[in-house]
Amino acid sequence: QVELAESGGGWVRPGGSLKLSCAASIHTSKPFAMGWFRQTPGNERELVAAVTRSGAASTYADSVKGRFTISRVKDKNTMSLQMNNLKSEDTAVYVCAAREGPALGLARDDYDYWGQGTQVTVSL
Repeated sequence: QVELAESGGGWVRPGGSLKLSCAASIHTSKPFAMGWFRQTPGNERELVAAVTRSGAASTYADSVKGRFTISRVKDKNTMSLQMNNLKSEDTAVYVCAAREGPALGLARDDYDYWGQGTQVTVSL
């Protein structure tokens, strides 16, 4: 019912910036909130940031607070993640997710739909 497609990943040096985008194709009238997760080999998928359906409220992992900004364009069903001052430990596959309902999703199990992911590599 919801298809997600990420774009904007790539390689950047430490201290650099990247902007990820997620476009949602919606085949439901239900409201949905969205979020960004990231995953590295051998580790659990972790929440990076999440935003409500309206875009009015958001939450961030402690490791990215002050550096990443999530935003939502509701009418266009798109979400973005502006990532500044990137660090090597930010290297991961970043995955867009959506959950049915307007409220923030704080855990992986809160989400119903997932994109394929986009690689972000931060290195010299």
